[in-house]
Amino acid sequence: MQNNFRSKLLNGDPLIGTLITLPSTEVAEIMVAAGFDWLFIDGEHSPMGPDRILAMLQAIGDRAAAIVRVPGNDEIIIKKILDLGPDGIIIPQVNSVEQAQAAVRAAKYPPQGNRGIGSGRASCYGFEQQDYLATANEKVSVIIQAEHVDAVENIKDIVQVQGIDAVFIGPYDLSASLGVTGQVDHPEVVAAIKQVTEVCQAVDMRLGIFGVSSDAVKPYIEQGHTLVCAGLDVLLLGHAGECLRKELSNLV
Repeated sequence: MQNNFRSKLLNGDPLIGTLITLPSTEVAEIMVAAGFDWLFIDGEHSPMGPDRILAMLQAIGDRAAAIVRVPGNDEIIIKKILDLGPDGIIIPQVNSVEQAQAAVRAAKYPPQGNRGIGSGRASCYGFEQQDYLATANEKVSVIIQAEHVDAVENIKDIVQVQGIDAVFIGPYDLSASLGVTGQVDHPEVVAAIKQVTEVCQAVDMRLGIFGVSSDAVKPYIEQGHTLVCAGLDVLLLGHAGECLRKELSNLV
């Protein structure tokens, strides 16, 4: 576990990552070697279950921070993933104060929450149990996603929930909830992101954003988003292959 990830996040340091959707430890190792600060391990849309996420975390080790997006805002799912030992979790579709509070309760040990105690990889399979129990609430990042019009409408109250370290905006699901599916540059989507950005910055809440390219996230970096996820493994592989094929086609 990269114990300094949460401190860097809360300090507002720039953290550059990419999205991992392929259940391949080799892909994770390659992205670590590429030098990313953190890897966004997608347990929501990818075929990865807990066993494969565990293998991905083992492959990444301490060479980069590993943040897992859980499949949903569910107490059992959250504690199962946290017991695998990621540096933090991203909870999708947090659209209300009640949902934000539930996410924090599930992710924090008492007295801050009600996370159950297990003896998994996070605590070195029980060998470091007491140390992990004493430090996990301070070292494990809890990041919620604002990716629905309801989250935008409730964002002023959501950011008041204690225990949330950052709000990560999902432009694509947000666009769908606004009726302009996939149009992440649509004025309504841009305006919604601006609203979330301004509310978060007013209370010093850290901000994250996803984009398929550096150009897509550049405007938001300029606006103060520090938890940046650009690109994803399948697109990086596909685009590189396509470019190479086109170059070769011009030679024959």
